[in-house]
Amino acid sequence: MNKKESILASALKLLTEKGVHNTPMSAIAKAAGTGMGTIYNYFPNKDILINEIYISIKNKEKEIFLEFDINKPIKTQFEYYFTAIIDFFVQNPSNFMFMEQLQASPIITEEIRTEGSKAIEPVKELLITGKQQRIIKTIAVDELLMFIGGAVLSYLRWYFNQTEIKKSSLKNQIELVWDGIKA
Repeated sequence: MNKKESILASALKLLTEKGVHNTPMSAIAKAAGTGMGTIYNYFPNKDILINEIYISIKNKEKEIFLEFDINKPIKTQFEYYFTAIIDFFVQNPSNFMFMEQLQASPIITEEIRTEGSKAIEPVKELLITGKQQRIIKTIAVDELLMFIGGAVLSYLRWYFNQTEIKKSSLKNQIELVWDGIKA
């Protein structure tokens, strides 16, 4: 891991553990095993560092859709998406905690937010195609995404607070959300 990656990893860990406002750059530098000069060489301020973490997580989300098969039925594609995004965050709980903390934060610039939204382009296309085929409700795509995203967020909050996870829970959530968006 190079110095920049070490800073990003240390920042992600501290920001999720202590919170954005309770984590000074000096603590991140110390955790990364580097000096303040080095950290400021890569990131002139904490907001830039936070935006870099945000976009790196969004770029990892893009990888979820590399095997997204648009030739499958709309419902199958939706189930794949929902399962894949849940699995991504279950495997990367720090990413979830970070994104939950900063999703609506003004720290994330509009430019970075716009770039990050590209991560879900395949899902947007799925919803548009589903609407055109009259499989998905004729509701604005951004509203459908808000509904689906809310379900993902709620499920993950629930998941990370359970001591025993039932295998049927994710399947049930997929069915509930599908029932909510299908025409």
